[in-house]
Amino acid sequence: MKFTTQNPTKSLHLVSLGCTKNLVDSEIMLGKLKEYKITDDATSADVLIVNTCGFIDSAKEESINTILDLHEQRKEESVLVVAGCLTQRYQEELQKEIPEVDIFTGVGDYDKIDELVNEKRSAFTNEVFLASDINERVITGSSYHAYIKLSEGCNQSCSFCAIPSFKGKLHSRTLESLVKEVKSLVSKGYTDFSFVSQDSSSFLRDLGHKDGLEQLITEVDKIKGILTARILYLYPSTTTLALIDKIADSKIFQNYFDMPLQHITPSMLKIMKRGKGVEKLIELMDHMKSKPNAFVRTTFIAGHPGETQEDHEALCKYIEEYKFDRANVFSYSTEEGTAAANSDSLIEQEIIDERADEIGEIIAQTTQESLEKEVGKTFEVYIDGESEEHEYLLSARKIMWAPDIDGEIYINDNELYDENNPQQLEFGKIYTVKITELVGDKLLATVIK
Repeated sequence: MKFTTQNPTKSLHLVSLGCTKNLVDSEIMLGKLKEYKITDDATSADVLIVNTCGFIDSAKEESINTILDLHEQRKEESVLVVAGCLTQRYQEELQKEIPEVDIFTGVGDYDKIDELVNEKRSAFTNEVFLASDINERVITGSSYHAYIKLSEGCNQSCSFCAIPSFKGKLHSRTLESLVKEVKSLVSKGYTDFSFVSQDSSSFLRDLGHKDGLEQLITEVDKIKGILTARILYLYPSTTTLALIDKIADSKIFQNYFDMPLQHITPSMLKIMKRGKGVEKLIELMDHMKSKPNAFVRTTFIAGHPGETQEDHEALCKYIEEYKFDRANVFSYSTEEGTAAANSDSLIEQEIIDERADEIGEIIAQTTQESLEKEVGKTFEVYIDGESEEHEYLLSARKIMWAPDIDGEIYINDNELYDENNPQQLEFGKIYTVKITELVGDKLLATVIK
């Protein structure tokens, strides 16, 4: 994702890779470098920043390629900065292998980026950066929606994941700092929020509270001006039936349940160290689905070491039967430093990819079925702006859905329009629409209220 805005003399080009948690950190860096004019043109920028992702091989490759591409494009005397997860994870190797980079920093110095740029020095703080007070962020990509980061790090020990090795243990923000930040953004006109972290359902557990997310929902529900919110990345062993009920009872939080399952058979959940029995897991998933207008999203890993053909078939069957609204599948990728990397039950890449493709086909079908159910329905959407498809089509998102990942609705008709009293539809506002048809994977809608 690339960013543009206005301002003074020196210019800045920033590329944020990876997840929305990275995006929040990128927005904090933009806030600390407000004196720079932000540009899409890498060739003219005085400062270029890549906020990297170091999660899996494909993400690492994208990060390295982006760094090298920007170095090729940049002008003389410019400063190339590389920050984020990849540099945190491979500090010494990257500094040795990519001498073209002027400043290296990890995940602990986002709030000091202005000092590092001014002094042209690298720094790696031992602790991850965690917003405790309101940090001036430059919210990107939306005039009404913002991501709020709940915590950093993770206390889980999933066999396939290296994140705790370079992000550390769970480190929650205080509830007070979150409420303060949300209120500040509401005062600037933001009405829709997505709360994110590595393991959102563990929020405040490191500070002695097992019901941290429930406390958050209670406090956010009290803030005037918020219209909608959702929580991303629930973890099976720290999500309770009470939390699901709390979300469903909220007037602001949508019945949006995003829980990466990764697998469903007892043997694989044990191998993956996912810490939840199958019966309890299925009970949670069914409880989510029982809520009015529930929307359930998940992710799976295909071909994890130790996965048998029977495990794979059982997973396919569960996905077909549960009918997730949205899901993603990843081919297993060996990450050094993880328990799975030392397994003697690695699976051939060809088989991994075949299994991922098979799961992908099932997901495509269940997603299509979820979209087909919307045809003929009436519900509320946010209108984001003109679509990239055609200037006469507006791009909208169901208020339930998370931005960018759950789909796009095209508005091709407006029943509010009156030639004698033309009403312009406002971007960033909520309208009631009726879904008229599904074309490919895009819903078409008419504004009715």
